[in-house]
Amino acid sequence: MNILITRHDKIGDFITMLPVCKVLKEQTNHKIVMLVAKVNVALAKELDFIDDVIEYTNDSKALTKTIKAHNFDVSISGYIDTTLGKVLFKSRIPKRIAPATKIAQIFFNKRVKQRRSEVKMREFEYNLELLKAFDKGLILDFERPLLNNSNMHSQAGAWEREEEKAVGSVTPNNFIIFHAGFGGSSDGNLSLDDYLRLAKRASNYTNVVFSFGPDDGESKAYIEKHLNFSATIRDDFKSLIEFTYFISQSKLFVSTSTGPMHLAGMTNTPTLSFFGANLFASAKRWGTISDEALQHNFTVGADYGGEVYDKIERALVEIINAK
Repeated sequence: MNILITRHDKIGDFITMLPVCKVLKEQTNHKIVMLVAKVNVALAKELDFIDDVIEYTNDSKALTKTIKAHNFDVSISGYIDTTLGKVLFKSRIPKRIAPATKIAQIFFNKRVKQRRSEVKMREFEYNLELLKAFDKGLILDFERPLLNNSNMHSQAGAWEREEEKAVGSVTPNNFIIFHAGFGGSSDGNLSLDDYLRLAKRASNYTNVVFSFGPDDGESKAYIEKHLNFSATIRDDFKSLIEFTYFISQSKLFVSTSTGPMHLAGMTNTPTLSFFGANLFASAKRWGTISDEALQHNFTVGADYGGEVYDKIERALVEIINAK
């Protein structure tokens, strides 16, 4: 059976759909193809529980032709919009599973009522629940980490080949990453001054690295200007795979709820994460796919004060000393 899994939005959203692919592949051994945004194509191709990858494009006619050529029996979509719905409908996939949400649901013939806005579970768990509409006998659980050297297509030292260029001068498992950017559904984060303050405290115990993505130029400039302790600045990662490898070598990843946090979750790297004060942006919805014991989640409202910061700093020190 050929199954198409779709999640054509951002990095973190894409990662929350990967457990669906893993459960299907390991428990059914069907052919699993994933439709993803351009930013996620290379990472999706590395995973051995995904057999093929289709890049989502705005050329609906060409995309429909590509999907139709695969003769899919089923599609399972974690996120839908009207454009995707039309494409899958025109691709003549017999069974099209999706959440019963938005007007786009009219293009799907197996709609699952979930009411994700009620946040009764995390995003990846809502995605896994869609599998009940495909096969109620599936066990909706998976082994962590989701990504390591054993389940990558390029298995012959895939992680290790990235080590020299990715890890650089820091020793594996002897550094903490602070990723001070905003992104995704997050509306809660520490100020850059508090990131500096928190990282300075961490530098008393271990090496500190500040990482930045391509859209974090202003944050990087601010951190560099106000940095008054020893720390490494990294914004030179050539790919998501390289960045993910680097994250996997750290002892802790500190960030707001954003794509890189979910990359850490893929590799079961411990996280110290900040979430918005509203329920939709909370850890209850966007907590990572890693083991829960490795997640240290804090609600950081827009007007958070010293008490919230102090709790976070105490947690940081406890995590460091527990290693």
